[in-house]
Formats: sequence, structure tokens, C-alpha cells
Amino acid sequence: MKTLVVTGYKPIEMGIFKPDDPKIYFVKEAIKKRLIGLMEEGLEWVLTSGQMGVELWTAEVVLDLKEDEYPIELGIIPPFENQHERWPEAFQAVYEEVTMLADFFKPVFNKGYDGPYQFRAKDQFLVEHSDGCLVLFDEDTDGSPKFFLNVARKYKEAGSYDILYITPFDLDEIVEEMRMNDPDYWQQ
Repeated sequence: MKTLVVTGYKPIEMGIFKPDDPKIYFVKEAIKKRLIGLMEEGLEWVLTSGQMGVELWTAEVVLDLKEDEYPIELGIIPPFENQHERWPEAFQAVYEEVTMLADFFKPVFNKGYDGPYQFRAKDQFLVEHSDGCLVLFDEDTDGSPKFFLNVARKYKEAGSYDILYITPFDLDEIVEEMRMNDPDYWQQ
């Protein structure tokens, strides 16, 4: 797999209401771990639409990996121009930074929000321009990733498309792994 779309829940869907919530660290670590494994298998590009939550955190992870000399490229393809203009300021700042530093940035539609069709077109575009996706999703917890997953599953039925997941179990595993690696944990 050379090109991967990464998506998942928005912050509020995960019970995250502040940009400095400690849960974000564990989500980013889970994403990083999966991306490093996929890079070892030939991954070259990570695509997102830059939405708040998993997609913005993924962009930050990819930029950190690039800084650490990993051979990975970041593409941000939002559904329309200025998707971030109504977001909280902290998320707007992150969006502006990652879009500036991305290797590729281009909205699907060169205009502002016009309707839900733009989100469907964005999902279709991302699936058609990737070899697979990595989705932070829990089958028992509905949320915004289901729309992307519907498109990805249809595409998979029609051909070969990989759908990979980060699950709540994966996140729990990361938390436990990090706790076990903390020397203070063993001092209790």
C-alpha cells in the first residue's frame, strides 16, 4: 500500500473538549505506531481531509515523522475552501499550520460550503485516490466515520481496497504499553 487515507472521530465524538486533553496523546501514539508499521511495508503518502479530531492529529503525527526523517508525504484534501472558519480557534490554528506544511493541499471544491454533496464527493475522491484507509472507529459507537466507511466498503466490494482500523482495544493497548514503559509505574 503506497497511499493511505486516515480518518476517524471528531473530538466531541470521543469526549474530548479541550485541545490539551491527555487522551489526544494516546490517540496520536496509536496512529504513529500504525503508520510506522505501514511505512516499513512501503507506505509513501498519508491523505486526510483535515477535519478536526483524528484527521488533524494524524497530520500532526505525519509532520512529526517527517521531522524525524521518515520518508512519508502528507496530503490534505478538504471538501471545500475554508472548512475551518467556524471551528474553535485552537483547532483553526492547527489546521492552518498543517495545511501550510503539507506536501500537497487542494480542496475538492474551489468554493466555500455549498451542501452535504461536498462531503460525499470528498470521501469518494479520497477513496479513489488511495490504496486503503485507516479508520479510528468502534462498530458499537456510531459517528461521523461511518459515512466515509460506507464509501470505502462499496469501493472494496468493487475491487481491492484495504480497510484497517484502530479500535478502542488498540487504544487501551497503547495506554497499557506506555504505562508499563513508565519507570514511575514500577515504583508504586
